[in-house]
Amino acid sequence: MELIIDVGNTRVKAAVFEKDSLKELVVFQKEKIISEVKKIIKKHKISSGIISAVATLSEDKLTKLHEILSLIELNHSTKVPFENKYKTPNTLGVDRIALAAYAAVNYSDTNVLLIDAGTCITFDFVNKKAYLGGAISPGLEMRYKSLNNYTSKLPLLKSQEPENFIGDSTNSCIHSGVVNGIVNEIDGVINQYKSKYQDLTVVLTGGDTNFLAKQLKNHIFANPNLVLEGLHKILIYNRADD
Repeated sequence: MELIIDVGNTRVKAAVFEKDSLKELVVFQKEKIISEVKKIIKKHKISSGIISAVATLSEDKLTKLHEILSLIELNHSTKVPFENKYKTPNTLGVDRIALAAYAAVNYSDTNVLLIDAGTCITFDFVNKKAYLGGAISPGLEMRYKSLNNYTSKLPLLKSQEPENFIGDSTNSCIHSGVVNGIVNEIDGVINQYKSKYQDLTVVLTGGDTNFLAKQLKNHIFANPNLVLEGLHKILIYNRADD
């Protein structure tokens, strides 16, 4: 079994894979990473692992993790199963690298647009195992916060599906502006890619997957754990080269 560790700003997702099947997913606070990983290793027969740290862990914690498990630490020099045509590869986020790996392995004969709806919304395009790039946009929560932070009177709201695209109160106008804005942005970007690439598969992932998927007009595949799946593909790819 393999352990996949995805470190975010405050939380960590740790997934146990057996072959291509996700057997267990554990989410915990970043400061508990050593104790939680030890629990997982004790529970499962873990043979190897990979870690992706968007928010960098301390050197002390990374050293301790390497001591308790044979880990690949994903960075820009890690071998990946796709051709990276990004002009600034050293600035490409490790989460986006993982998404590209997933697409390259699972959809090797077609074009894939991966949309990660999290803190930011990222669009990543893989053209038959070649990563070309994409776009970065503010995410759902960031948009709500910006309206509150950069104005004197607009309230900070939690995301909510608008009842009508025409808001009839300040709150309903904010929900309409933020949610409809994102939904129409995503549909618009998908349509841009479709106009150039006929054989296009669209996959939505990230924390806001379930909230946004049902509101989109375009047909998509939704998988909230795509980064973990991609990290697993990178681990298998590197292990095959050993």
